[in-house]
Amino acid sequence: MSAHADRSDAGRARMPADVDAPDKVAYGLTFRQLAILAVAALAFYGAWRFLHQLVPVPVLVGAAVVLGAMVFAVAVGRRDGLPLDVWLLAAVRHAGASRALSTTDTTSRTPDWVQAPKSRMMVPAPLTLPADAIDDGGEIRLGGARAAMVAASSVNLALRTADEQAALIDTFGRWLNSLSTPTQIVVSAQPVDLHSAARALSQALEGLSHPALADAAADHARFLEDLATRRDPLRRQVLIVTRTSLGERREHAARRRADQTVRVLSGLGVTTRTLDGKAVTAAIAASADPYRPPRPGGLAAPDAVITSTPHQRYRPRRSEQP
Repeated sequence: MSAHADRSDAGRARMPADVDAPDKVAYGLTFRQLAILAVAALAFYGAWRFLHQLVPVPVLVGAAVVLGAMVFAVAVGRRDGLPLDVWLLAAVRHAGASRALSTTDTTSRTPDWVQAPKSRMMVPAPLTLPADAIDDGGEIRLGGARAAMVAASSVNLALRTADEQAALIDTFGRWLNSLSTPTQIVVSAQPVDLHSAARALSQALEGLSHPALADAAADHARFLEDLATRRDPLRRQVLIVTRTSLGERREHAARRRADQTVRVLSGLGVTTRTLDGKAVTAAIAASADPYRPPRPGGLAAPDAVITSTPHQRYRPRRSEQP
């Protein structure tokens, strides 16, 4: 009994939740915080040497206390999960950034035949995206590198025994140790459209062979409609993005890394698949705006040519003709 307990405890390790937290250097402060306070202290000392003979000492002391408190708050404070100095810098950049962006070239001169408006208009700034294109195979072109995307399901470790948990963690650790290029694991929660499922189930009632089966399907459709109205159902999505190094020139290397990831993670008992071009485009669009309803027919690829069918002229029926 004790030997089994010792073997079960051997596979467990206590891991802190803040593994990405910066190291504390001195007095519970990080190197970044100490650098901000040191620069502020040097600035206060220089201001004191320059102004202590021109400005009364109580005024300098009061100003130093107020400014020192502000600098200390900026150094140790946090907002929205970010250090306050990083948050303020991002706010300044956002305030000075252009609100209108365009994927076309906006630096060219306006043609002479275009009448310039009298009011001053804001010219859109160029929109620079990390991805250049997505091919049909699902490879994302990132400048000189390539990336591919894998969709995976999750594993509930709480339902496994201690030995099974140790085996799963060991398999996942071997995959992590085998990575030689940057790999991103994105776990997100996205809304589930139960209204469409209930509508499709209601439309299929007439084709059911038995009345009892039709009653059960109608009851389940009403349950889905009620669940979608009262709750906000979500589903968990796990995406793994594998990419090549900047100097790697092999063709379809990112796709092969994604296929290797699928083979390795299949040993964990999860369902994995490498996404093609349409699925990658839909996943990126859903990550940017998860609450947008899906468009019928799917989304076009970034390099696809979109054409429209010509409008047909309306011809009145014979019964409508005078």
